[in-house]
Amino acid sequence: MKDDTISPKLKRRNPEQDSRRRFIKRTAQGAVGAGIALTADNWQRVLGANDRIRLGVIGTGNRGQDVSNAFMKQEGLEIVALSDAYDLYLNQLQEKVGGKARAFPDYRGMLDDKAVDAVFIATPDHWHTQMAIDACKAGKDIYIEKPLTFTIEEGHRIINAVKESKRVMQVGLQQRSGEHYIEAKREYFDSGKIGKITLVRTWWHGNSYHLRRPNFKDKPDGLDWRRFLGPATYREFDAHQFYNWRAYLDFGGGQITDLFTHWIDVVHWYVNEDVPVTANAVGGVYHYKDGRTAPDTIAIQLEYPSSWAATFEATLAPGARGAAIEFMGTGGRLYIDRGGYVWQEMTPRRAAPTPPVERKTSEDLNAAHVKNFLDCVRSRKLPNSDVVSAHRSALASHLGKIAYIEKKRINYDPNIEKAYSWA
Repeated sequence: MKDDTISPKLKRRNPEQDSRRRFIKRTAQGAVGAGIALTADNWQRVLGANDRIRLGVIGTGNRGQDVSNAFMKQEGLEIVALSDAYDLYLNQLQEKVGGKARAFPDYRGMLDDKAVDAVFIATPDHWHTQMAIDACKAGKDIYIEKPLTFTIEEGHRIINAVKESKRVMQVGLQQRSGEHYIEAKREYFDSGKIGKITLVRTWWHGNSYHLRRPNFKDKPDGLDWRRFLGPATYREFDAHQFYNWRAYLDFGGGQITDLFTHWIDVVHWYVNEDVPVTANAVGGVYHYKDGRTAPDTIAIQLEYPSSWAATFEATLAPGARGAAIEFMGTGGRLYIDRGGYVWQEMTPRRAAPTPPVERKTSEDLNAAHVKNFLDCVRSRKLPNSDVVSAHRSALASHLGKIAYIEKKRINYDPNIEKAYSWA
């Protein structure tokens, strides 16, 4: 990225600009302009409430199996097709579905199958864009794991594919379907109680997915290594790169795009502003010298147009645990994680503090998010985590990743969607 690609003076962006509502409006206008009548026949493929949705799963590893368990608990849903580069994972899920799903060596065969209505994509990040676009072209609705993209530029390709195909796409940012997340947004942000936000802290320490170690060295039988690599640069088989792919920047963005994307998505949703204008990062492989290229310790700072900042801290170092978001506003402070939230209202300096409001929950966020997706497949409504908001949450994480890789402050102009850095 060159310094002279853009003027350093950034225009401020209206937080409401390019909202999900406007995205849908532009989609409808584009279809009308193209001479397409928006009838129930071509805008919607309406399913009745009792119609069975037939799902194909692409990527049947740990995360694929976890979310598939949530799918299998939903009424009117049947997993009918599976695809993975590793037979062991595929066979494990095949057993869970009772041996009834058809196995496809190549996911494109699944997309050609008219018996599949929708697909769940749970592959490594570097495969997401091609699979999502192929699924749109095949007329399949899509539930896809986060981050939506491997690079910023891929987001626009996926958005265009979803718009052109009129598919329902839900991205696996499951906090958007959580009751206590929805409640906290309504009570403290929509109401205005939290006041002006100036700083949001996020952190996610000790995540075990980033510390996985294989119990094998040689390539196991039933693994198609070339198919796993796909669009990534070819290299000889490496057990750690396969088993703990999140630790390698060729396949994902480590803790930045895996974990920060979850939290910054909540932040964007609550604050109603979703494109940062600057990113800074420091970190590195400080402890786990196991060949990983993604940092085991990272600290990111983002700044937004309406004068507030968000931070992310994560380390895999032993003893560091915990994951949450803390919003600091002029009217109060909100701490929230997947187990609940705590609200503390601001009081005058010498006044007695008001008692905090605490809410705990044990809700299954995966189940709630999967249900929302299936409801939208039937109704053709916009799902809770739509393609545009998910692209922008991935974008924010990608800016943090770029700042880490380049060891520079990254500036981003939302008007022309261009990143640039100072030497």
